[in-house]
Amino acid sequence: MKLGVSTYSLLQALRSGEMTVLDVIQWIADHGGEHVEIVPFGFTLVDNPDLIDAVRNKAEEVGIDISNYAILADFLKDDKEAFEAEIERVKREVDVAHRLGVKLMRHDVASFRRPLEKSTIIDFERELPRMVEACRRIADYAAQYGITTTVENHGFFVNGSDRVIRLIHEVDRPNYRMTLDTGNFWCMDEDPVVGAKKTISYAVMVHLKDFYHRRARSFAREGELFRCDSGTWFKTYSGDLLRGAIVGDGDIDLFEVMAVIKHSGYDGYISIEFEGQEECRAGTRIGLENARRIWDAV
Repeated sequence: MKLGVSTYSLLQALRSGEMTVLDVIQWIADHGGEHVEIVPFGFTLVDNPDLIDAVRNKAEEVGIDISNYAILADFLKDDKEAFEAEIERVKREVDVAHRLGVKLMRHDVASFRRPLEKSTIIDFERELPRMVEACRRIADYAAQYGITTTVENHGFFVNGSDRVIRLIHEVDRPNYRMTLDTGNFWCMDEDPVVGAKKTISYAVMVHLKDFYHRRARSFAREGELFRCDSGTWFKTYSGDLLRGAIVGDGDIDLFEVMAVIKHSGYDGYISIEFEGQEECRAGTRIGLENARRIWDAV
């Protein structure tokens, strides 16, 4: 197992201009991270080969792996032309992953901001053929580079263990697997321990995330749906409330979740993904320390 950090964890500093992505890579290495996961928020790599090369060279310089390249995508477009354009756009992102030298790439399948009324299981089954076609075509394109593409349990549509497993089986490609996010199961009101148990055999990448969880009727304030990246409360599928926490400080039973991961024999990358209210460097550093302590304890 190699424990590292997603650049997304330091998004506050990237967006404010306090850090560049190269600074983030240095920071991760300085704080004991063994890899960096590249998530192009706060910077852009497409059509920027000089920065791609600089990122790859910086990771080599500080002695850490680039584990994964993770991007947004939405194949549920209104017309065929837009669908094809999105596939071509994601293929260009696969080219970025190849130039970075990674062998794992996560791309979304549908928008994580898709309205809840259009995110039912009926909608999922109706849209499944289009999602399968797109994911097969991207996986087949990535295969030329030896890249495994992945689906993450993310948002309110392609989330929940059963939906993710169904998609993976329907795509039916050896290089199409899963990025398992320990927190996102709760977006669909699924126990993160149960979600991890059901999906760990499909995982080639793990995001270690923690949340605070409250029942809606016992909480006075309203959540801001879809603002999961800003440290505010947001609603789950059923209307409960979540807020990002420092890994190990929240309400997820990470001792049990990490025991599931460890004792499954998983020996890949685990990436801290912090999206809480605390200052991002402090929150990420504490989460990294907590994660190492929990892994050693279980």
